[in-house]
Amino acid sequence: MRDLPAPALMVGSVLSVQFGQAFGKQLSEDVGASGVVALRLGLAAAVLLVLYRPAVPRSWAERRVVLGFGAAIAGMNLIYPALTFLPLGLASALQLLGPISLALFSSHRLRDVACAVLAGGGVWLFYAPRDVSFPLGGVALALASGACMAGYFLLSKRAGAKSAGGGPLALALAWAAVLSVPLGVIDQGTRLATPRVLLAGVVVAALSAVVPYSLELAALRRLPARTVGVLASLEPASAGLAGVLVLGEHLRALQWVALACVGLASAGAVLGRKDATQRSG
Repeated sequence: MRDLPAPALMVGSVLSVQFGQAFGKQLSEDVGASGVVALRLGLAAAVLLVLYRPAVPRSWAERRVVLGFGAAIAGMNLIYPALTFLPLGLASALQLLGPISLALFSSHRLRDVACAVLAGGGVWLFYAPRDVSFPLGGVALALASGACMAGYFLLSKRAGAKSAGGGPLALALAWAAVLSVPLGVIDQGTRLATPRVLLAGVVVAALSAVVPYSLELAALRRLPARTVGVLASLEPASAGLAGVLVLGEHLRALQWVALACVGLASAGAVLGRKDATQRSG
């Protein structure tokens, strides 16, 4: 992954997580949102712990970073109960407001602010006001997930800076699993252990956790958190694509305009970083 451009890693992460969430929404029809979260985090943590075999950090400062990182990951999974109330594209757009806010509040360059505003406008256009109402509970869950997503980006960068490998990520996912898996087991019981559900859970865990978190961790070592936040503006676009291909959802013409807005915002963030790199060199 070191040979791939950091923006390409983020795009791969965005596509993977949204298709994983689409499959997760399908799986929630069988085992509920809590069951999907338990499978996603439990299986992903098991894979990464075996893969990286991380040692427990020696200092309390490093442990606090891992615990906060894991808590943010667990909180991001509020998107799954949100998906029981909202379409995938809308939930993703609302979740994105977290990293967009991060981009706005942490930036000192006009270009970054303009890209974040353009992305925010695209999010609004994606679900511009129409004669449809959505449950307030679902909106609140998606926004809470977005706040955790902003914290995830910041803590992921700090965790990645302390280790060249994926050990911090594996430990953080393990802590997220400790916080989340018991709720799914209590809610769904032995249904989570059936072969069909376990196989589907492996697919969801790989697409929505193992692959995207690993790509993001590598990207965050080379990109500032605010740039990652704007690059994450591709989330609604990939969610719309996943909704069309996996869930049979369809987009209106105005929503395609919205996808163009978030795509331009992401391109602007990448070009802005390239220009800054060239000036510093």
